[in-house]
Amino acid sequence: MSAYKDLKIAAWNANMQLKHDGLAIQTFGNVSAFDPAAGVFAIKPSGVPYSRMRPGDMVVVDLDGRVVEGALRPSSDTKTHAVLFKNIPGIRGVAHTHSTHAVAWAQAQRAIPLFGTTHADQFPAPVPVTPLLSDSAIQGDYEEETGKLILETLAALPGPSPEMILVGGHGPFTWGSSPMQAVLNSGVLEEIARMALLTLQINPDAVPLKATLVQKHFQRKHGKNAYYGQE
Repeated sequence: MSAYKDLKIAAWNANMQLKHDGLAIQTFGNVSAFDPAAGVFAIKPSGVPYSRMRPGDMVVVDLDGRVVEGALRPSSDTKTHAVLFKNIPGIRGVAHTHSTHAVAWAQAQRAIPLFGTTHADQFPAPVPVTPLLSDSAIQGDYEEETGKLILETLAALPGPSPEMILVGGHGPFTWGSSPMQAVLNSGVLEEIARMALLTLQINPDAVPLKATLVQKHFQRKHGKNAYYGQE
């Protein structure tokens, strides 16, 4: 029996949720589940249709991207996941999608403006977008360089770091305290991206939400005295 059975099931469940939520088509997208004690994570195999995937198909790799267990090739984005697990404290899952509206903003190379309280509930600033990778990074270890670019972009933010980002010209990456939380964040990001696009279509001169309303919504959900949800 696999020593990583539970980790592989967690990764499989999260990948199935990604598909169920309409955030992935064909074989696009991937979710990983990280076990920090073992120093490994399970991730979707590359190019395998969701309808055919089973928990045992998940590939377990170490933080250097080496396969520890699994007969299939891991996701082509594996090294990006590894960079994030090594450098963002406390995360246990990473998700990458090619969801339509989030990708549209990434392709436009624009951060998603904070227009409303749905966005503010999640993060009190625009959703950041990375610059395009340099030619040398693209021609080098592309997936690892993508992870490094995400970290560099997060480090340059003036405030707290979000659990989501757009990679310029590519698409969204999200992360969280569990694989399912990473998927949830992908769904929220896609909806924020869609709402922002519709807002600009209705009013091209729309302005960002005022700061007091942003902070009220963010703090009531994430602040020291948060009162959203149950105890």
